[in-house]
Amino acid sequence: MNDTKKGMLFIIMAAFFFASMNVFVKLSGDLSSIQKSFFRNLIAALFAFIILIKSKEGFTYQKKDIPMLLLRSTFGTLGILCNFYAVDHLLVSDASMLNKLSPFFVIIFSSLFLKEKANTIQKVTVVIAFIGSLFVIKPSIHFVSNINSFIGVLGAMGAGIAYTCVRKLGQQGVAGAKIVFFFSLFSCLSVVPYLIFHFQPMTLQQIGCLLMAGLMAAGGQFSITNAYTYAPAKEISIYDYTQVIFAAVLGFFLLNQVPDVYSVIGYIIIIGVAFWNFMKQKRCV
Repeated sequence: MNDTKKGMLFIIMAAFFFASMNVFVKLSGDLSSIQKSFFRNLIAALFAFIILIKSKEGFTYQKKDIPMLLLRSTFGTLGILCNFYAVDHLLVSDASMLNKLSPFFVIIFSSLFLKEKANTIQKVTVVIAFIGSLFVIKPSIHFVSNINSFIGVLGAMGAGIAYTCVRKLGQQGVAGAKIVFFFSLFSCLSVVPYLIFHFQPMTLQQIGCLLMAGLMAAGGQFSITNAYTYAPAKEISIYDYTQVIFAAVLGFFLLNQVPDVYSVIGYIIIIGVAFWNFMKQKRCV
């Protein structure tokens, strides 16, 4: 399996984990986005810590990598906080719509800063996949005019910048577990001051949901880190749209949500264009 195919596999895995994370975050109930993000990143930090101990990678970072790690962590934290806020304050369809803008930001920033230019086929497939996602999530026509939606766009942009940084760090030889550990620890510590004064008591069910959200987030973080380490955004970001499919399946079984005919059309478009892109890339290898 070449690096591009590995990147595709890992980003599909990440899509599943992040879809699961969103379901558990939703099931955790009426808690602040900041508190939810703390548990999400705490579990990821613990997983990364254990992996680094077992692999004997150590916790030392080269001085030249620190600026990019800080950039990745800052915008990654911004992306998480804004995404959770959007999920809590918007219709799920609107929040999902905004979250699906992140691959566009990845391609934009990868092109600007990493000089990874997308070819015509890749540009077309991303646009078609975006159109397919509109059928699935059916955003309302007024969402762009309110502040909650603007925060959701900021979240997508933050994620896009963060994943671009991950790609750069991978090229510099920084291990995935070290990237995840640095980011997760940074994110946890950055929200501690807020939690000291605004922590909300939780039920056992809420704790369980947040722990599961954290586990899914850890899987997603490791998968997305590996994905962008193995392959450039222009070749694999299209597969991030499989999260829509996973979210629909999980929503059906865990939240009793049944997709309508427009959603089914969207699934067909997304899967079809992903397969078409895969075959085109395969012929080019």
